[in-house]
Parts: sequence; structure tokens; C-alpha cells
Amino acid sequence: MSDNVDNLVLEHLRALRGGQDRIESELREVAARLTSLEASTAAGRRDSAHNYEEIIRQQSSIDQIKARIDRIERRLEIAG
Repeated sequence: MSDNVDNLVLEHLRALRGGQDRIESELREVAARLTSLEASTAAGRRDSAHNYEEIIRQQSSIDQIKARIDRIERRLEIAG
């Protein structure tokens, strides 16, 4: 009877250890996926910052062109 109990306990311990190994494996997979998401988020933020920088450059160019047009209109005396 003692052998049966010992075997039963060992079987349960092995089952628990197998479950723990599976959980650890899944946790590693989740951590890897989280790292991937963080990298994607960082890349998106970097792209967004680049786009905002480009918008600022374009607005600066538009402001310069507008200033030149205003100066031309004043010289030609056609300013409205």
C-alpha cells in the first residue's frame, strides 16, 4: 500500500512539474510577444515624430513663400 501511495504522489508531482514547465514556456512566449509589441510601438512613435517634423518643415516653407508673395504684392502695389 505504501508503494502505491508513493507512486501516486510521484505521479502527481510529475504532473505538476510538467504543468509548470508548460506555464514557463507560455510565459516566455508572452514575454517575447510583449517585447515585439513594445518595439512596434516605439517604431510607430518614431514614425509619428518624423511625420510631425516633416509637417513643421513644410509649414516653414509655406510661411517663407507667403512672406515672399506678400513682399512681391507690396512692390507691385497689388496688395489687397
